[in-house]
Amino acid sequence: MEQRRVVITGLGAVTPIGNDVHTLWENILAGKSGIDFVTKVNKDNYPAKVAAEVKDFDPTTFMDKKDARKMDPFTQYAVAASKMALEDAKLTIDDSNAHRVGVWIGSGIGGMKTWEEQHTKLLEKGPKRVSPFFVPMMIPDMAAGQVSIQTGAKGINSCSVTACASGANSIGDAYKAVERGDVDYIIAGGTEAPISDMAFAGFSSAKALSTNEDPGKASRPFDSNRDGFVMGEGAGILILESLDSALERNANIYGEIVGYGATGDAYHITAPAENGEGAARAMQHALRDAGISPEDVDYINAHGTSTALNDKYETAAIKTVFGDHAKKLAVSSTKSMTGHLLGAAGGVEAVISIKSIQDGVIPATTNYETPDPDCDLDYVPNEARKQDVNVVVSNSLGFGGHNVALVFKKYK
Repeated sequence: MEQRRVVITGLGAVTPIGNDVHTLWENILAGKSGIDFVTKVNKDNYPAKVAAEVKDFDPTTFMDKKDARKMDPFTQYAVAASKMALEDAKLTIDDSNAHRVGVWIGSGIGGMKTWEEQHTKLLEKGPKRVSPFFVPMMIPDMAAGQVSIQTGAKGINSCSVTACASGANSIGDAYKAVERGDVDYIIAGGTEAPISDMAFAGFSSAKALSTNEDPGKASRPFDSNRDGFVMGEGAGILILESLDSALERNANIYGEIVGYGATGDAYHITAPAENGEGAARAMQHALRDAGISPEDVDYINAHGTSTALNDKYETAAIKTVFGDHAKKLAVSSTKSMTGHLLGAAGGVEAVISIKSIQDGVIPATTNYETPDPDCDLDYVPNEARKQDVNVVVSNSLGFGGHNVALVFKKYK
């Protein structure tokens, strides 16, 4: 079976630092943070006080008000980012191609806001007051379902649910669907809207969230004083397309996706495997899939959560895979600015990786002040770096031991 080349022709994003790709990228380059005191829960009730919230988002810009009321925010974000990506790709879905357009959008948690609101109604007013839309608003696959309904895409419609690797797994799985010819185009990425009392309480109980009360310094990947991640929300979407199709319609090509690796730790429900063994194998698989040697990689957009174990073991994994080249690589975590978007992280970070290739700029790891002996690579501290970028590896790692690496390459 012939394997088709797959390119990226459209980008869309809703994030804490911009509700479109242009604004997101400009703020990334400026080192601007989207983290502030949390407003969607009462911060006085929690040890964590900050979050990376989406701001000034109006769903009715992208969909009918009646439809928006039947969607949890995580679905609204996905629909908005998908429509932006389709517009960017100048891809019109109609009867001639609808069956060849797929959707693959992941979410780690799904409709937390909806779940909380309806559970409160159940307890206070009884089961008859629970909305008939409760289940279809809550389930994680409904972002993909609603994007299909809203855009008319009738090809494969799926959702990878792998915690914080959901967006990256979805992009990788979507890439393979185009590569093998199941569809010609696919709307792929991740979405999440987890900033709710239940999620905030759960992650706080797990001692996963930063308790640093300075919003500007709370997310500090690879820094010795890191103390947990900052919860974020949003969506990142790519239009993946066969190269033949893109050339036929004279589409703008941002770059090429050439590698996908996915592994399991078989180790622990939340902690990564020691020395990043599973993450290392994911990167190795992705490079082998891409037919690229470790020395060809210019930049790694790290998972870099600002937690003690992730940053230490992801660093170890990079050194395992890249050997001497690890010291020459640029490695940065844009979660220092966006916070951790959980299931949407892989989608947003894929957008950032592609923009890095397009513009020849490597984003910084902001808030990097105190080196950690266990984290001793080039983390592009505090200022973006102008540099030719040909190949990027983007890592996403999730609770349950899910490890994903995607390889993006400059289109030639």
